[in-house]
Amino acid sequence: MSSGVDDLSSGGTTAGTEAPAATGGLTRPPGLRLPAVVQTLLFSECRHWLFPLLKRRYGEVFTLRLTTPTRHLVILSRPEDIKTVFAGPVEVLHAGEGNAIMGPALGDHSVLLIDEDEHRRARRLLMPAFTGAALRGYEDMVTKLTRAEVERWPEERAIGSHRRMQALTLEVILQVVFGVTDEQRLQQLRPLVRGIADIGPVTLLGLPYPLLQRVGPWRRHVSLQRRLDKLLYAEIADRRRAADLHSRTDVLSRLLQAEGAEGSQPGENRFTDPEMRDQLITLLLAGHETTATGLAWALHELVRDPAELARARKAADEGDEAYLTAVAKEALRLKPVVYEVARQLSAPLTVGGYRLPAGSTVMPAIGLVQSDPRHHEQPDAFRPERFLDGQPPANTWIPFGGGARRCIGAGFALMEATVVLRELLQRYDLRPDRPEPEAQRAHHVTLIPKRGARVVVTRRR
Repeated sequence: MSSGVDDLSSGGTTAGTEAPAATGGLTRPPGLRLPAVVQTLLFSECRHWLFPLLKRRYGEVFTLRLTTPTRHLVILSRPEDIKTVFAGPVEVLHAGEGNAIMGPALGDHSVLLIDEDEHRRARRLLMPAFTGAALRGYEDMVTKLTRAEVERWPEERAIGSHRRMQALTLEVILQVVFGVTDEQRLQQLRPLVRGIADIGPVTLLGLPYPLLQRVGPWRRHVSLQRRLDKLLYAEIADRRRAADLHSRTDVLSRLLQAEGAEGSQPGENRFTDPEMRDQLITLLLAGHETTATGLAWALHELVRDPAELARARKAADEGDEAYLTAVAKEALRLKPVVYEVARQLSAPLTVGGYRLPAGSTVMPAIGLVQSDPRHHEQPDAFRPERFLDGQPPANTWIPFGGGARRCIGAGFALMEATVVLRELLQRYDLRPDRPEPEAQRAHHVTLIPKRGARVVVTRRR
């Protein structure tokens, strides 16, 4: 959820590759010599098999050249290089600029799109809604919504678990995050939020262009945004005036309650309405598809491993949340929903043995480091127990990013996944729709199950 200005030199290289280029002491790693537009298409649609291929060919640091808005991507897969990025100076490593492609979808004030002081301020205002105490306050509502959803699952026929999980996580966003409980407003919001969350890669890439916003899918998306914005601004205004604000426990209400902290300058201790709107959209797009997909992959892997499924069922019955959380973590390791994160350099920086110029974008490759057998024994095997005996080495399990930009909703996502697995496994026996495993496919910035992670459920006696 990324713009270089220097061209790569290709002299003296093997056909189809680029050697490290140097300009005034600044260098870049090797990479493909295909046209940038071809590399852009490959990156957009199949980076989950492109990156491993390029790693085998060029090593653990390599370059891609893309069309606007990003010219050069430097892909990293060594933990030490990833640490350089995550622990490096935020004044140089700009995640907001690296995520610029998401700007038209999220809004200019999104915590994902701002850097340095702006980002520190936004994160400080968001943090109270995601503390451990706050997460415990959300769990009852997540449990209630999960029970209502899984009770509707039809038995003895294949169902797409990914779509079902999308419906559930959407309801969690609306009621637990947005705090909307009025059924009339929920009926208005559901189709708009579904439409916004289902943005495709072509629509996303074209949104920055005003001419495209007048036609086709871009026009439809802009129309959805305007209608959703109207409802969100109304909800924010109503909530600010609500007499029961301080007794409400949803994320939006907690954000509003946290405003007015002492020791801050005027304007620093509250979100404006446009800022609040952008944070809500960010929580929607960052927390809806990603959590739903992670849960679908967890079910996909469990139903293909009877021993792990039995252990997970036992954990659900006995309230062993540690094992259920390990199932969710292992699914995110084996099938990363987001394959890479981005930082754009505002000044030259040495990473991976290369002196990179300002304007380069460095990308820690989540999918590469999490599938490396040097860091995860039998990386292709689904083994939740690897998360029970301590944590993996630093910077080798990074589904939520890292450093100052680590996903602020990571705890919420794992809590939600644990609750959903518990409630589902307590009610149903599960088996796969087909015996063969399922491939990933790209869906905007995420990787989702190609066939929807279909399962068959039977109510337990």
